[in-house]
Amino acid sequence: MFEFQTIDKAIEDVLMREKGSKFIGFAYPVDSESEVKSRLNHLQSIHPKATHHCYAYRLGINGENYRANDDGEPSGSAGLPIYNQLLAHQITNVLVVVIRYYGGTKLGVGGLVKAYKESAKFTLEEAKIITKELESKIELKFKFSQQNLIFTLLNKYDAKIISFEAEDICTIEANFKTSKKESISDELSEMLLEFNIS
Repeated sequence: MFEFQTIDKAIEDVLMREKGSKFIGFAYPVDSESEVKSRLNHLQSIHPKATHHCYAYRLGINGENYRANDDGEPSGSAGLPIYNQLLAHQITNVLVVVIRYYGGTKLGVGGLVKAYKESAKFTLEEAKIITKELESKIELKFKFSQQNLIFTLLNKYDAKIISFEAEDICTIEANFKTSKKESISDELSEMLLEFNIS
């Protein structure tokens, strides 16, 4: 429940040719729709002359936020076959883009479905699929004299410290595994500390 499968890093420029058309596959680990947009904008800028930029993405622990885009190809012939590869690999928080340069020979809807599916599949086969645990963010405020206590607690839960301000009242921001949220909250409540978990 607190983990999901995704890819460990970006895969780019996986080339496939079909009847003169070039299909170039890209896969990116993404965490938000704004990240999806910036990846798509970047690909538009490096492949401005491509005929189509078709893509699909899944976001969220169960892939509940998703989209498939045919970018001018016949409806359901590009985005959906790409999306189905995300499902087949059981991964989320991933964007797959297949860029097509038209080669002069029409492939027909069946041919397009096959080409986009295979391009997405070959691209994802280059990727390493990893299991990631969901993370939560915590913000703590405490007296300077309590810092050893706090650091010991954060260490115990393998929290990663993002920022630390040492004043009379210190502030710390850290990430930790969501699966440990309840335990960490209980311990902090017992210390009567001011904290905020998101």
